[in-house]
Amino acid sequence: MTTRPPLAERLDLQPHPEGGWFRETFRSAVTFTPDGYAGPRAAATGIYFLLMPDQFSAWHVVTSDELWFLHQGSLELRFGGAGAGPEEGGETVLLTADNPQALVPAGVWQSAYPVGGEPVLVSCVVSPGFDFEDFRLA
Repeated sequence: MTTRPPLAERLDLQPHPEGGWFRETFRSAVTFTPDGYAGPRAAATGIYFLLMPDQFSAWHVVTSDELWFLHQGSLELRFGGAGAGPEEGGETVLLTADNPQALVPAGVWQSAYPVGGEPVLVSCVVSPGFDFEDFRLA
């Protein structure tokens, strides 16, 4: 993933460790130290996240709640439970123009796959704010 697709170029997105492309677009100036976190976190953070039709978001888990907002395309968001690792065959949510928002609860494994042949652009808002210390790949 060294050549950025045109939309990633226009939005200045960089490769994400889980797959796809991203850029942080918001980090709250309000910080606090939530219970169960290693230190202070922003109240909330936001990113653009882009998946091309041949890409997917690998199984990963985030310590905080994460809201997904669809801007373009269609996306299958898969949930893999809250255990030590992801479990296949869990709940799925289809993000479309008719259902453009979904919540991934804190501590729940997730992965995402484009549906159809066009790029998928979403925004993700995490609260308490995202820190790579709170992110784990399967």
